[in-house]
Amino acid sequence: MMELISFFDHRKKTSVYKAKNGDQQAFLSLIDENRLNVYRVARGILKNEEDMKDAIQNTLIKAFENMCTLKKDEYFKTWLIRILINECNETLRKNKRSISLNETMDHINEQYDDYYKNMDLIYAIHSLSEELRVTITLFYFEDISVKSISEILEIPQGTVKSRLNRARTKLKEILGEDE
Repeated sequence: MMELISFFDHRKKTSVYKAKNGDQQAFLSLIDENRLNVYRVARGILKNEEDMKDAIQNTLIKAFENMCTLKKDEYFKTWLIRILINECNETLRKNKRSISLNETMDHINEQYDDYYKNMDLIYAIHSLSEELRVTITLFYFEDISVKSISEILEIPQGTVKSRLNRARTKLKEILGEDE
């Protein structure tokens, strides 16, 4: 079993190495491996499908253009998600205009075709502040460790833990669950 894991780790490192040296197929392979993660993170931050598509597209362009700046190959996923979060935040800054409650509910009501179809949970997550929404999405939907989230968001691990705790508390309140 360890040999199989080692084989896949080696293959992934080789793909990153090739992508850093301009191999487009290797880059596309890496993106394909991470496409669901990228989608879920974008969906966790942005509410509008078009904004999500734009942020993802911009992320892929920037990642491809800046592959050579990736210092450690094993951090490709973390690096890619950091770029995505920056793109999503930029989209949010650009869209800082007032949106009516009806428009917001229309965006929330969009049907997402993935495994997380519990709309009550999606409503609850989208009602969280951006910092809590990003943290909870990375931790629970992307299975990223507290340490890695700390690195991605460039905040202390204690802050990540605090945000996770606040997000859980707010989600319990919103969903009406008792301790």
